[in-house]
Amino acid sequence: MQFKRLSYLLILVFVGVSQFVSAQTHYDLIIVGGGASGTAAGVAAGRLGTKTLIIEPTVWLGGMLTSAGVSAIDGNHRLPSGIWGEFKSKLEDYYGGEEKLSTGWVSNTLFEPKVGNKILQEMANSVDNLTVSFESEWKTASYSDLTWTVSYSKNGKNYTVEAPILIDATELGDVAAAQGLPYRLGMDARDEIGENFAPAESNDIIQDLTYVVTLQDYGKGADKTILKPANYDPEEFACACAHADPITDKDPTLDCGKMLDYGKLPNGKYMINWPNCGNDYYLNIVEMNPEERTVALEAAKQASLRFIYYIQHDLGYQHLGIAEDEYPTEDNLPMIPYHRESRRYVGLVDFTLPYVRTPYSAPSPLYRTGVAVGDYTIDHHHKKNLDAPAIDFIKIRVPSYNVPLGALIPKEHPALILAEKSISVSNIVNGASRLQPVVLGIGHAAGVLAAVAVKEKKELQDVSIREVQAALLSQNAYIMPFLDMKPSDKNFIAMQKIGATGILKGEGVPYLWANQTWFYPDRLVTEYELVDGLRPIYPELKEFWGASGAYLTGERFQVILEKIKPNTPLLEIAELWKRAELPGNFTSETELTRLEVSVLLNELIDPFGIAVDWKGTFLK
Repeated sequence: MQFKRLSYLLILVFVGVSQFVSAQTHYDLIIVGGGASGTAAGVAAGRLGTKTLIIEPTVWLGGMLTSAGVSAIDGNHRLPSGIWGEFKSKLEDYYGGEEKLSTGWVSNTLFEPKVGNKILQEMANSVDNLTVSFESEWKTASYSDLTWTVSYSKNGKNYTVEAPILIDATELGDVAAAQGLPYRLGMDARDEIGENFAPAESNDIIQDLTYVVTLQDYGKGADKTILKPANYDPEEFACACAHADPITDKDPTLDCGKMLDYGKLPNGKYMINWPNCGNDYYLNIVEMNPEERTVALEAAKQASLRFIYYIQHDLGYQHLGIAEDEYPTEDNLPMIPYHRESRRYVGLVDFTLPYVRTPYSAPSPLYRTGVAVGDYTIDHHHKKNLDAPAIDFIKIRVPSYNVPLGALIPKEHPALILAEKSISVSNIVNGASRLQPVVLGIGHAAGVLAAVAVKEKKELQDVSIREVQAALLSQNAYIMPFLDMKPSDKNFIAMQKIGATGILKGEGVPYLWANQTWFYPDRLVTEYELVDGLRPIYPELKEFWGASGAYLTGERFQVILEKIKPNTPLLEIAELWKRAELPGNFTSETELTRLEVSVLLNELIDPFGIAVDWKGTFLK
């Protein structure tokens, strides 16, 4: 594969360390970027006792969720994993119930950006070990002698801080780029990435970005029409009200009200983030320096203002004006654009399409190393770049999935963690992993990974995957994307752990815009299903051919268990059954469900405790 490197600090402002006036401050973890992943990482690490600093250039937390105005959540409505689930629950409390968040048809969870920021800041403020430095621009980052040294500026003053671990949670992967780490940018070549849907040749074309606008309904009779922007041509947006069915892509219908209701928020506000002849804009600023980015982004901002003028002037919605109380900016627009794509670094493993489409038959069982889950379909925006090769994303149907931990760790650095959209993922799969709940989950996992590495004083490559997963489960996060269970379920952790071993596999299906994987806790287990799942872990069962397709009974469970753990009588299993408060009584005739088998295996032999490597192979 062709990878890009930066051999010089492309995006840095060169300031000598001697000019930094404050004394160095030591942390356990430095996070550059307080966006979706950076905030989640900081909260998760801090809660585990890790002294953490977030360096954030704006005055808000949340990044694309808030500062970019993308306050309509894509996916994971039924996978309330970890910090995403906590954030969703707090939104429900604020607005008065889950149904109060379902205001627009693009999502089940819509909210005002300023409310999202408020909730995230409250979450951060409740963590004693977490410090957030707002309005702070990182300048340099270097690693030597097992220590990161990071310099940043705030309010005209310069500061230097140190930590053993750093998380790059910037929007575009800038810190890792400054280390010269190899990355991909744009579309991958089919043969190089191993994805049949990818174009034949690689290119540097990324997804369109969007400068979101939040509108407010000022009521009948109000005229909030903005001044006519320069170079305005209504033909640019002529097909904005014509949109196809989002699933079948049938012939479009003309409905301007539906176009606006796409991102309707609570309290009479609207998220204008419209892909069809709307305010998507093609612009690749990834490898520009900060000054060049600022200049280039003005074009995207102007495109959004032209679209707003079109909505107000040509479509007749003059009562919808730019919300004046949403963002702490002079122009009342979001602080940052919505970046759908970043540099994608080379990790310990590469998260590509086979691991999403067919996780149980992929080249390696990466699903066993999962740390974040997602269910939104693969979604790319390329309508504003006519040079983008056509990819039939409708045919790339996938189930829900999990993200492997190794995708967060670069191959060539022992103490840098990748977050946000910069993980080791293919261009195509980034179309799913870039979405808000998944990025929150990636940040959550990054924070836990950092906390474990700091506590045990290990390089990232030496950290136990199972230890990270166990810590995530203890914080109500999913490691397997099973929608028919919740963290509040008594046996959630046992089922997640057994699912992560592959002993009992889920069944995944592509479904609309919320793909699914089912565990079926109440389904009966067959003898063969259990033995077949145990064989990859326990050599003792490789020559055992006494398992039929009949439903597993207590007696047959004990016979199979004896091969792994001799001298385990039925009475011991029955006592465990009672302690676990499983239904009824355990007898030799009891037919066992997947939930019950998960609980028994987890307690009796703890297969989850057997280590796996970064590719998911058991190390026993």
